Amino acid sequence: MLISQGPGGITVGDPNSSDSRNKRESLRPGTPRRALTYIRPHRRSLLFLLLTTVVDSLVIVATPLLLKEIIDKGILKDDLGLVMALALTAAGLAVVDSVMQLGQSYFSGRIGQGVSHDLRVQTFTHVQRQPMAFFTRTQTGLLTSRLNADVMLAQQALGLLLTSATSVLTVLLVLAEMFYLSWLISLIAVALLPLFVVPGIYVGRRLQRYSREQMQSNAELAGIVQERFNVSGAMLAKLYGRPRAEAAAFSARAGKVRDVGVKWTVFSRLSFISMGLLAALATALVYGAGGALVLDDVFQIGTLVALAVLLGRLYGPITQLSGMQANALTALVSFDRLFELLDLKPLIEEKPGATPLPSPGSGPAPRIEFDQVSFRYPSASEVSLASLESNAHSPGERSRKSPQVLHELSFELPPGRLTALVGPSGGGKTTMTHLVSRLYDPTSGSVRLDGHDLRDVTLDSLRDTVGVVTQDAHFYHDTIRANLSYARPEATEPELMTACDAAQIGELIRSLPSGLDTVVGDRGYRLSGGEKQRLALARLMLKAPSVVILDEATAHLDSESEAAVQRALTTALRDRTSLVIAHRLSTIREADQILVIDRGRVRERGTHEELLAAGELYAELYRTQFDRPAVRANGSDGQLGAAARPQVMSLGDGPVMGGGPMLGTGPMPGAGQLAGGDGLVLGGGVPPGGD
Repeated sequence: MLISQGPGGITVGDPNSSDSRNKRESLRPGTPRRALTYIRPHRRSLLFLLLTTVVDSLVIVATPLLLKEIIDKGILKDDLGLVMALALTAAGLAVVDSVMQLGQSYFSGRIGQGVSHDLRVQTFTHVQRQPMAFFTRTQTGLLTSRLNADVMLAQQALGLLLTSATSVLTVLLVLAEMFYLSWLISLIAVALLPLFVVPGIYVGRRLQRYSREQMQSNAELAGIVQERFNVSGAMLAKLYGRPRAEAAAFSARAGKVRDVGVKWTVFSRLSFISMGLLAALATALVYGAGGALVLDDVFQIGTLVALAVLLGRLYGPITQLSGMQANALTALVSFDRLFELLDLKPLIEEKPGATPLPSPGSGPAPRIEFDQVSFRYPSASEVSLASLESNAHSPGERSRKSPQVLHELSFELPPGRLTALVGPSGGGKTTMTHLVSRLYDPTSGSVRLDGHDLRDVTLDSLRDTVGVVTQDAHFYHDTIRANLSYARPEATEPELMTACDAAQIGELIRSLPSGLDTVVGDRGYRLSGGEKQRLALARLMLKAPSVVILDEATAHLDSESEAAVQRALTTALRDRTSLVIAHRLSTIREADQILVIDRGRVRERGTHEELLAAGELYAELYRTQFDRPAVRANGSDGQLGAAARPQVMSLGDGPVMGGGPMLGTGPMPGAGQLAGGDGLVLGGGVPPGGD
């Protein structure tokens, strides 16, 4: 079957299945004990649950005795007063029974919901600590399902398990009373118990199998919905004319969920039907045997009625107990899937006794040093789980080490100065910025900030010190105010607007009906590309870090914003240690230091003039971009014509589109700009080829 107990722990899965999603999976032996630790904080609710269970069990066994007395000593002896008194007592006990059952539901619910809350919060907090590589490999829908569906299933199964456990006392008391009334009828009832237990165990195991399949199938379906129904996914499907194909693929996955759900429903109903049938047969047998004993004057008819009632109250809890294994295993599977995620150790952790960095603005800008830094991206097995990847590879492939991306880099970012990174795409420039912000740690060597290895400083102080703006800035589906305040929650509205004005987006925000309370939409899609980037720059200015990283952050700015944002960024970068990834060489002419990165190594370093004089890769790229005659088109001076545009070479990760801010002084070419030439202009002067 699919569930077994062995020396290695509980095993769940089909050993003969070829489906990789239904492989044999073992629950670790420590899972039950570990799961119990989540119940300990709710000991008070558990105590009240036990108390209400005891009272309810006593009421359950007391009521049949009252019925016996009503019939034998009241009705048969024509004692109306006794009948009325005992009937009122039975009614009162029924009210108490209802209250106790309500109490049981309340306290079991508090325990189950409390455990699910603790699990959900702990898992969310743990996932936040995972490295970026975890998120680049994990399918969001599968992770979301793990946080939601698995926690919910664990809570539901735990509630059912608590209810089943409380049935033990009821069964013991009912059996004791039945043997007190008639040992012969009680033996018959006990002999029938296996007929209830065995089918319950079989059906429970089948339900367990389908529960696991449902978890995985629903998680996969949630992953598809997550990817297709965000703005980018929906746009991709529309632009490539794939809605029908997407609907067909979704229908296939949904059909799998449907098929598993049908099987689960059938076996779930089969459990109730079989138990109801067996209970009816057992009751008929007891009435038959008991009726014969009444006719033989072994006991009175009131005793027979009491035994029949007790029998009904015996098989109900027995039915719950028969499903106890399935409920326990469902809960343990959910706990185990969550523990699998919780046991994934984050690669980036704060060292005990880490040193906090000085607050930004409390001293001079820091110095950043790369000392023999080499880096490779971690393997899949180091940062992710196969169950969270929609197309997971074999264990061997997941453990395979990736090639080195950076090779023994040694250089320094002078304090309060600007260093530019240029070079071919895929050379490792963005990876270098990730090491500065400690999204990753070097494989070997160290990155130091004012002499402190970044692995020895507190993460909070490092996040306060380093500010990053990427090309595709992310915004939450919330208001402009909330997205800006993410950088500094205590910022006042005047401070927010000051930052927006500095980023040249304040006027736009004031023109909106809701101002700062305008919702930007999913990932900020209600804003244009330029508006998103200016809002991201405003968020950076609000944070006011002492180290600034701009990873092609100005690619979406239009020409109308250039002069104004030039002044804003000049102020933002002044006296701060800055690292800029540049598209065009003209954007970093006046950088204090230029590093030419190629294949994970520093090929050249120096100023613009020094690198041109060296006549190597930088000079070659410079000549490729600028050493050609300007072509006039449509009568516009200083613009490259259509014939020349294909020759424009990107020095970053792709061609530059749109306009960008100019930091520094001096005009750019003519009345226009170089086609494809946006970027952060850190110096002045007219590049060769401009009029």
